[in-house]
Amino acid sequence: MENEKLEEIFLTLDDKLEKVQSVLQENYAAIRAGRANPHVLDRLQVEAYGMMSPLKQLGNVSVADARCLVIAPWDKSLLKSIEKAIQASNIGINPTNDGNVIRLVFPELTEERRKELVKQVKKMGEDSKVAARNVRREAMEGVKKLKTGKEISEDEASNAETDVEDAISKCITEIEKIVSGKEKELLTI
Repeated sequence: MENEKLEEIFLTLDDKLEKVQSVLQENYAAIRAGRANPHVLDRLQVEAYGMMSPLKQLGNVSVADARCLVIAPWDKSLLKSIEKAIQASNIGINPTNDGNVIRLVFPELTEERRKELVKQVKKMGEDSKVAARNVRREAMEGVKKLKTGKEISEDEASNAETDVEDAISKCITEIEKIVSGKEKELLTI
């Protein structure tokens, strides 16, 4: 019984730490690094058939070359709506509509913009570390409850706390790797 509850705490801990890292990577995928990246459009909602729909449900988004994305909607009547949604979003790229497809040409990032994006990336990384520390706090509280409820011994509690700290350290190291990788990507011209 006592180990089941402890095991549940660790399963929850691992799951939440994985989510912290995956959310950070998803957020980074949406940051434009000067190269054509279809993930920049992942959150784009387009008004189609009287309701809002994700762009990826309305057509194909492909990379034509290093600096150009091509959006080919399945229904050509949606071209204007897609164009309007891109202009309303804050990705900073003007769409070109040729009547069949929409092209997005990514301009070179200026040095100033790169530094701005690096600051944004670092802040997102810090937010992820804070989230990981909150997960640690929850896990530690769970271990303390088991200890005060006499469901686990002092030694088991001590070992569990050490294991929680190790898991958090690994997660924070992984977050730092993700942050430095994105920084390097942004600063590479």
